[in-house]
Amino acid sequence: MRNNPKPPVYSQVAFDIATKIASGELEENSKFTGRSLMSTEYGVSQETIRRAFKQLADMEIISVQQNIGATVISKEKAVGYIEKFQTGKDIRSLKAELRALLDERDKVNTRIVQLVDKITDLGDRFKSSDPLRNYEFEILPGSKIIGKSIRELEFWQNTEATIVAIKSGGKINLSPGPNAVFEPYDILVVAGKLDSVDRVKNLIK
Repeated sequence: MRNNPKPPVYSQVAFDIATKIASGELEENSKFTGRSLMSTEYGVSQETIRRAFKQLADMEIISVQQNIGATVISKEKAVGYIEKFQTGKDIRSLKAELRALLDERDKVNTRIVQLVDKITDLGDRFKSSDPLRNYEFEILPGSKIIGKSIRELEFWQNTEATIVAIKSGGKINLSPGPNAVFEPYDILVVAGKLDSVDRVKNLIK
């Protein structure tokens, strides 16, 4: 269960009474009763007033006489209590904001993981069904296609694959024309269906 950033009602009542003392509205040595506060100020129960009085008495701001009421004994300590209360209130607010941000972060992280899993799943699912993929084939010395052009070999007709590029000596010939001639150690970058791979291999051996 999470902590409520708002202080309990009796603490709010105690803070308000301390504010009246610190401001001089309730002077030192003046007396007041819980009954008057319940009826004219806060509209809370006798138990709430009792707990508020106890909190202030513990801080030595007021003294409480049973069945009589309370007497203001220290304006200075009322000021100190207000400062402490405000600091605690600020800390509670910051903690509440931090919890909200952490919740938001957790939701974002969860969504990121879900998206990564989904992308990975889709990539694996359609990897083998991609209609056109690129493959690379190296032309080794002794290959029967060395010295021949793409046109002469009728490359597409024999393989149903398209030469996307030829890598040769550190250079790349993109979309080579039909008159491009194959040399030893050329690397063919070919786009085609999976079943065209064996046909290309057979052609360049």
